[in-house]
Amino acid sequence: MRSIWNGAISFGLVSIPIKLVNATESHSISFRQIHTEDGGRIRYRKFCELEEREVSGAEIGKGYEDADGTIIPISDEDLAQLPIPTAKTIEIVAFVPGDRIDPLQMDAAYYLAAGGAPAAKPYTLLREALKRSNKVAIAKFALRGRERLGMLRVVGDAIAMHGLLWPDEVRAPEGVAPDANVTVRDKELDLADALMDTLGEVDLEDLHDEYREAVEEVIAAKAAGEALPEAPEPAAGGKVLDLMAALESSVRAARESRGEAPAEEAEVRPLPERKAGRATPKEPAGKKSTAKKAAAKKTTASARKTASRSAQGTPEQGTKKAASSKSTAKSTAKSTAKKTTTKKATPRKRSA
Repeated sequence: MRSIWNGAISFGLVSIPIKLVNATESHSISFRQIHTEDGGRIRYRKFCELEEREVSGAEIGKGYEDADGTIIPISDEDLAQLPIPTAKTIEIVAFVPGDRIDPLQMDAAYYLAAGGAPAAKPYTLLREALKRSNKVAIAKFALRGRERLGMLRVVGDAIAMHGLLWPDEVRAPEGVAPDANVTVRDKELDLADALMDTLGEVDLEDLHDEYREAVEEVIAAKAAGEALPEAPEPAAGGKVLDLMAALESSVRAARESRGEAPAEEAEVRPLPERKAGRATPKEPAGKKSTAKKAAAKKTTASARKTASRSAQGTPEQGTKKAASSKSTAKSTAKSTAKKTTTKKATPRKRSA
């Protein structure tokens, strides 16, 4: 691997010559800009605005633009002679537990390779000291025109260094968390724990970049003049109304994907219905009386039908019953009239 920086690790009075090597590489697919009409490449040319001509990379240097627009040239030799000890040295300033480092500070990663045979012994000494202490080394170093913070730790038989952001470069999470007061029930936490346990752990070696693979398939199909691969149907999304039901369904789906039989059928509880703001209006009094009158009419009609049926036994029985009912009606009317006359004739007593 090609080194990008040569220097030394300053470990107290011990100096360890090292080479800095990139520990990561990008596998992202890069695209070129083209003219859509004819496919021609779009290129950016570097011009000198004073001479109005294109210049080569060898003619390009660095310059700092002052507040009034003045350009102050800065050469690599000027930066190499900076009056700081970290210009060519990774200076270890402290040893701390690894959990003291906020992952938000993590930046690019590098491997530190021993710079020749004389560096083998002190390199191994530092590596074993870091292993036995279960600590990481905090260091300062200068790279690409600025001083940086770094964390040294052991990876296998090598020492790796993670560039760290300065603490004032990490923004506080203000305004990120929800403003509303949300209460999480113990039952919901239990289901979340069950989902985490069901998903379990994963070997990071089994994970791969599916997006890059899909882009490679598209490029291969276009190059061969074949039909592009069909995109999978997007999953039908639904509005989650009940968090408990969503968690239970997630646990069940995770178990099924791993070939595990569900321990018990998840109980899905719908959200409780909201209480109506207004009570159901009562029926008006007029409707009730109308209903009562209709019921009374039905009762009277059924009674008449029953009477007519009973009257249709034999002709003689029907005649006798009809005469009897007429005489009964006449006697009832006479008795009612007498009572009314008696009541009217009775004088009212006057009080003295």
